[in-house]
Amino acid sequence: MKLEGRRVVLTGASQGLGKAIAQACLSEGASVLICARGALELERTKKALEAIAPGRVYAQPCDVSVEADVDGLTRYAELVLGGVDTLVANAGVYGPKGRIDEVDWDQWVETIRVNLLGAVYCCRSFLPLLQKASRGKVLILSGGGATKPLPFLSAYAASKAGVVRFGETLSEELRPVGIDVNMVAPGALNTRMLDEVLQAGPDSVGEQFYQAALKQRESGGTPLELGADLCVLLASDAANGVTGRLFSAQWDPWQRLSEFKDELAETDIYTLRRIVPAERGKSWN
Repeated sequence: MKLEGRRVVLTGASQGLGKAIAQACLSEGASVLICARGALELERTKKALEAIAPGRVYAQPCDVSVEADVDGLTRYAELVLGGVDTLVANAGVYGPKGRIDEVDWDQWVETIRVNLLGAVYCCRSFLPLLQKASRGKVLILSGGGATKPLPFLSAYAASKAGVVRFGETLSEELRPVGIDVNMVAPGALNTRMLDEVLQAGPDSVGEQFYQAALKQRESGGTPLELGADLCVLLASDAANGVTGRLFSAQWDPWQRLSEFKDELAETDIYTLRRIVPAERGKSWN
């Protein structure tokens, strides 16, 4: 039981990846507090999870883009869990789809508010509780937009790159107090966000991205359990001291983390960095 006795808070956990992470944490012995904006779906998910772990599941409606909601979630977590060992900032949206001068500006800003500011404020609000844990953990869900351009999904891409740089920065701030901060790219998931892309069509998201989405739907996408299992590992003692990294659930050998975690600490592997000419065999300097 990798998370026996641990207390985990998960945002955006009424469906999809968030629900899968909650299930994985419960299976490994944790108590979880899940939140989402939709109260009815959240309650249904709570009941489903309670069948797995009676007495270890709590739920609270919360919009992470609203500071008062997040502060209320923090107080509720302290009340029902007695503290927090791990925060999983999973809540996120794709936002408007289309060229930047054509999309709805208010929707673009709202996407930044949910994906970036929501994650940042959750970290800020829960930090006092995490500092009281024996080894606090913060996991921030990223995605493909963090490491490559995503034309016609600019708000999503900018917000996901932002949360990774924020997470790297936060990891350095919290290193002295023993809180590990890592980011997780769960892979191409067949969730409601894929449905949004397909419904939007190639005129909104671009032909290339739309065709990739069609292939993803047909192939089944990356299993949700892969990202969930990675989150469990990073929340466990097996990953103590691993911090400031962006792990790909689909492509990185994280299952063998114990073999190279000491070596990893001495490198900038799994981080966002600028490529300079010498790294591509150019002598422009």
